[in-house]
Amino acid sequence: MNEIKHNWKRWLYWFILGLALICIYKILDNYDHVMGSLHTFLGVISPFLIGIFIAYILYMPSKKFEELYRRIKWKFISKKARGLGVITVYIIIIASIAILCAVILPIVFESITDFISSIPHYIEDAINAYNNLPEDSILKSQIVQDEIQNLQNIDIKQYLDVEAILGYLVNAIGAIFSIVDIFIAIIVSVYILIDRRKILTFFKRLAGAIFKERTYKNLDKYFNNSNEIFFKFIASQFLDAIVVGILVSIAMTIMGVRYAPLLGFFIGLFNMIPYVGAIIATVVSAIITFITGGLSQTIWMLIVVIVLQQIDANIINPRIVGKSLKISPLLVLFAVTFGGAYFGILGMFLAVPVIAVIKILIDDFIKYRETKKKKEILETD
Repeated sequence: MNEIKHNWKRWLYWFILGLALICIYKILDNYDHVMGSLHTFLGVISPFLIGIFIAYILYMPSKKFEELYRRIKWKFISKKARGLGVITVYIIIIASIAILCAVILPIVFESITDFISSIPHYIEDAINAYNNLPEDSILKSQIVQDEIQNLQNIDIKQYLDVEAILGYLVNAIGAIFSIVDIFIAIIVSVYILIDRRKILTFFKRLAGAIFKERTYKNLDKYFNNSNEIFFKFIASQFLDAIVVGILVSIAMTIMGVRYAPLLGFFIGLFNMIPYVGAIIATVVSAIITFITGGLSQTIWMLIVVIVLQQIDANIINPRIVGKSLKISPLLVLFAVTFGGAYFGILGMFLAVPVIAVIKILIDDFIKYRETKKKKEILETD
């Protein structure tokens, strides 16, 4: 009987392997058709995936508002707490987007437009300053002169057409997100947020039916830990970026730095990327300030921004984040570099919470192996 069972498992293994090889061959043989079908499939389900992502991001705030409404003694409100919580979150988001579009973005876009339009003038000033250098200057080498000559021969205006750039940006966004897709994604996110308890209960029951009790408990534990890390990191970094952006914009405006709203917005946005983001944004802002305001203003700008970043790192950020992710700066630097190399800006942003989750898994694995080895030693003795 055991031999028949063993042979059956062996033949099943070879059958599945052969089937997998045939599938791989067919995919490679019809690569264009398969990729076209996959692209169509992803296009169809993308609104649902976006809706799931929106619901995931808004899960914690809607839960907090639901708990707040449940404390109200009026039965109508307490019974409708979940729906009211979801509605409240979306009202806050819509109001925030309206304020952003009406107040902040026009100022930022105006600064961008002005800066792009002024680039040829800044280049001309830089070339004039270079021409006024002494003839024996090291910067007057033939290589540098050739590069400057090449730069002068480029018609920069054709690449800096503001209307064309904004048109390309609008077309790119429109290609990614259509109005119908956004509407479907929002509807999906609302349904998920309202029925989240039923959905979570279903997946917990499914996991409990598939996995053993110990495996199920571990999955539940890591899922909760991962959620806590992601929510804490994303929410805290976003709020911290807003605070830093506002403070830097106000400070630069007082100092008379040109394009202060743009640079403040840029520094606040890149501040969401730990360590590396703040450095990149500060260096770029210093270059722009040097071009537009000279060396003296750049030095003062750097001093003010570095002081504000230190205040943020030591006072504001710890208060917003609460508990740290408990990972070393070296590990953060590695995660940001790796994430940026393979997944761009989004990878740099999400690399830190991902590496924090991986660190938890590795730490638990090490503890498990150490405990197991100690038991084996005790049993041997």
